[in-house]
Amino acid sequence: MGLFDRLFGKKEEPKIEEVVKEALENLDLSADNELALAEAEEVPQEEAEVESSEEAVFEEEEIQVTVEESTDSEPVVEVQQEEVPEEENTELLETVEENSSEVLEAETPQAEETVQEKYDRSLKKTRTGFGARLNAFFANFRSVDEEFFEELEELLIMSDVGVQVASNLTEELRYEAKLENAKKPDALRRVIIEKLVELYEKDGNYDESIHFQDGLTVMLFVGVNGVGKTTSIGKLAHRYKQAGKKVMLVAADTFRAGAVAQLAEWGRRVDVPVVTGPEKADPASVVFDGMERAVAEGIDILMIDTAGRLQNKDNLMAELEKIGRIIKRVVPEAPHETFLALDASTGQNALVQAKEFSKITPLTGIVLTKIDGTARGGVVLAIREELNIPVKLIGFGEKIDDIGEFNSENFMKGLLEGLI
Repeated sequence: MGLFDRLFGKKEEPKIEEVVKEALENLDLSADNELALAEAEEVPQEEAEVESSEEAVFEEEEIQVTVEESTDSEPVVEVQQEEVPEEENTELLETVEENSSEVLEAETPQAEETVQEKYDRSLKKTRTGFGARLNAFFANFRSVDEEFFEELEELLIMSDVGVQVASNLTEELRYEAKLENAKKPDALRRVIIEKLVELYEKDGNYDESIHFQDGLTVMLFVGVNGVGKTTSIGKLAHRYKQAGKKVMLVAADTFRAGAVAQLAEWGRRVDVPVVTGPEKADPASVVFDGMERAVAEGIDILMIDTAGRLQNKDNLMAELEKIGRIIKRVVPEAPHETFLALDASTGQNALVQAKEFSKITPLTGIVLTKIDGTARGGVVLAIREELNIPVKLIGFGEKIDDIGEFNSENFMKGLLEGLI
């Protein structure tokens, strides 16, 4: 079963024989109803009264039998109760009420959000924005013509799904419209959503899982300043530590004192060690210290924060290549993940950043941040179609636990739910 069918159910067209049969049955039912109503009117009122009185007598007898049975079966036990003074009785009642209220408060903790609820909340702006545009679009058109497809392509581009996605989808819909001889726009509503899901699904190979190792797992984080890269590392450190892992951070963005201080603060907050170096130190030397310490101390997950000076691409490329060589000197198969942090609220600019960073260093996955504050979540489809880099981590909000591993089914359901 495909992703679309798992999310929205399979569309089953009724057979023509069933439609005709149902229509004939409806006709027969309407005739029978008229006959039944006519017969009901002819029933004398006396007969109805007799039936109701017989039912009442039967119920009364049933109740009496039940009472007799309970009286016979249960022995009477006399309990001598001591008299309690009125003042003591009042105090006792107040104490019981206080205790019961405390128990109720303890037993009703605040419900935690499920993963799907986090996706639904985070994608609300994207979903409502896209849904409103789609509904307005269908309201404007009465027929499927060339103008319909041109306007649809523009709508998709405005929804940040990317030019290539919009163009491919529009071409496929032209073909579907001819194939099904669709004359009305509403006939293509479900097909549009189905095609969006298929574009993300591709061959069903999502590669969303993080490649954790039995020993040390090294994660390298890249991305421009201000996209939430360091914050994501801090939240992940908290998540992995809560899962019982030994975590260490490396502050390799040595050219920005603020970046080092921010990561050190996250380390203090979630109680994990942070490896730092002198100001303006060689980032590769700090990474080397971090790698050696991680191996010596039996660390499970080492996360390395790097600089994001995309304007100096040549310098950044040389720096990342050197960091890569240093990592491999200690652990030859590392880094096991190279994550690019992208701010979802930047829309198509995030796609440009992904293209540029993929030229600088091999990327294994994307950390999508700030999805909850934007209506541009459709950029995930553009990244999937144009770069084929999987989103592996997603930030749902500002709370310390508002980060998780990306799940395409949860995402697509949160993005498109209610549009069909």
